[in-house]
Amino acid sequence: MSKHIPDSAQANAALATAREASRKDHLPYEIRHLDDVEWEKIRWPGETGKMLFHPTPERPTEPNAGILRLEPGGHHPEHYHGFAQVWFILKGEFTIDGKLCRPGSMVFHPDPHVEGEFHTKTGGELLIVQYPGPTTGERPIYDGRFNKSERQAVAEERVDL
Repeated sequence: MSKHIPDSAQANAALATAREASRKDHLPYEIRHLDDVEWEKIRWPGETGKMLFHPTPERPTEPNAGILRLEPGGHHPEHYHGFAQVWFILKGEFTIDGKLCRPGSMVFHPDPHVEGEFHTKTGGELLIVQYPGPTTGERPIYDGRFNKSERQAVAEERVDL
């Protein structure tokens, strides 16, 4: 804080700057709204998702980011990934490797990681953000996982990537 300008909202609102950004090579932020995306079938039983951002050939480092919705009884088996991800539970209760996780719980999966056996009796929603692993360099996969036309049996799904 400056000695001459109080640190208050009123004082800060009165400040002006004519400074231009020093970096011209940075991209602007993007906003997408949940209502602008349709629910898609996800590879695990009882799970649908709205992925607001996902990797494409033109933008391979874009994260898989969106909302997963699980019906009561939704589940997935233990499986493994080389990318990193964060989950934030918005609604419902989820049991992950025998640990009960309630709304407000955040789960961090480093790279590489094991995603433990996962069940929900209540159903619910969670925010997920999957991103390229800082140490492995492995990227999340969107096509064929988050946009399935038909689900395969769980036993037929790959669990090693």
